[in-house]
Amino acid sequence: MKYGQEAIESARLEPWPNPSPERDYIIDIKFPEFTCLCPRSGYPDFATIIIQYIPGEYILELKSLKLYLNSYRDRNISHEEATNLIFADIHGAVKPKSLKVVGDFHPRGNVHTVITVQDGSVSLDAATCRS
Repeated sequence: MKYGQEAIESARLEPWPNPSPERDYIIDIKFPEFTCLCPRSGYPDFATIIIQYIPGEYILELKSLKLYLNSYRDRNISHEEATNLIFADIHGAVKPKSLKVVGDFHPRGNVHTVITVQDGSVSLDAATCRS
């Protein structure tokens, strides 16, 4: 197994201390190369994963997030399950004040799917990830 595959296989989300816990601020992360496999056909699905959150005590370490998201590439998982699982794993790892995860899946068979999972009392509607 190559070193990159080993890193992806052992990927875990790593929380880091929030450098500014005294204020609320929004973190936007865009991951435009997400892939997984359709659980029915095995064909690849491609998506942009957008993560927006207001941190509490911890923030996400970005390399661990990249490796974690890459761990989905060989998984047979639906769009809905993938987006909800990413949300649950991030929420469990850093316990943000507010969290929104969007799975914007590329059209396949002329069907475009966008899954949004959001929790928290602070609105993230004003947050946008730019290309």
